[in-house]
Amino acid sequence: MVCLLGAESTGKTTIAQALAAQLSCPWVPEYLRSFCDSQQRTPRRDEQALILETQHIHALAARECAARQGAPFVFCDTAPLLSAIYSEDVFGDRSLLPRGRALHALYDLTLLCEADLGWVADGFVRDGPATQMRIHSALEAELSALAHRLGNQACTRISGSGGARIKAAVDALQRHHAAN
Repeated sequence: MVCLLGAESTGKTTIAQALAAQLSCPWVPEYLRSFCDSQQRTPRRDEQALILETQHIHALAARECAARQGAPFVFCDTAPLLSAIYSEDVFGDRSLLPRGRALHALYDLTLLCEADLGWVADGFVRDGPATQMRIHSALEAELSALAHRLGNQACTRISGSGGARIKAAVDALQRHHAAN
């Protein structure tokens, strides 16, 4: 499984959809967005664990589907780790971090989307440029710590705009595939 990870407004959805279409592989949408759309609000603190676990369940279901279809990848538009980081940032709740970290070990490759596109308002899911930068810094710290604890945790930074960003993601996939 390949995880597209990044703060808000970093192109995760665009890249996940483009890679899935280009390589005929399943992609897993961000559950938080579905939750906010259906509830017409952002989640409360007591709903964060549900969002984290549902994202994980959807990724596992897509992995099973990919295996049946013989698809080489599953592209996950975010990961439980991001829910845990947002829970800490928004609610001061660190309780989901151990679970988010443990589940992140299931990904074969993380594509960390840089916060270089500029922030764009998008309904309930977006908090603003200051939050974007805090979350990006927290992601960098968590991924660095995970790589240190777990050993060779594959993570590639994705930057640039438009086609260059997608090309960077494809190049990272090719490098990862060649190395494994």
